[in-house]
Amino acid sequence: MLVLKKSFYNQNTLKIAQELLGCFLVRKIHGKIIKAKITETEAYMGTDDLASHASKGRTPRAELMFDEAGKAYIYMIYGMYHCLNIVTEKKDFPAAVLIRGIKIENIEYKKTNGPGKLCKFLQIDRRLNGWDITKKDKLWIEQGIKIKKSQIVKNKRIGIDYAKHCKEYLWRFTLSC
Repeated sequence: MLVLKKSFYNQNTLKIAQELLGCFLVRKIHGKIIKAKITETEAYMGTDDLASHASKGRTPRAELMFDEAGKAYIYMIYGMYHCLNIVTEKKDFPAAVLIRGIKIENIEYKKTNGPGKLCKFLQIDRRLNGWDITKKDKLWIEQGIKIKKSQIVKNKRIGIDYAKHCKEYLWRFTLSC
């Protein structure tokens, strides 16, 4: 399968969040490859998105969101879980897609949902913060199966009640099948 290139991530964040559905998040750990189909994403874009870390400007926490597209933006929530985001759009415009859910099908079927659970399972932590996911090493995303628009469910993002009107945005995308 083809590794997604920087040009893929250097597009509209809402488009990327939907096009990542059906793609494969790949993690190489101690020589072992784990491939997981992406089943749920959330989009965050611009300083006017009150749910985004970038809404407070170029803080140390959000600085990576202003970087070039195709980088892993990993942060901790609740003091115990990591979240994997992929930086999108042009440099200096803060945007990213949170990977919320995956499915892994090998010998036994395993479903992982929730950004913290998937990072724990795939051993993704702050050591990979800033990682170029367009290189086929440690962590990358490969082209996946083609998803029809009718297979995508749009919902409100989760856990952002503080974000005023932005909590109403239908920027969470889930595969219906």
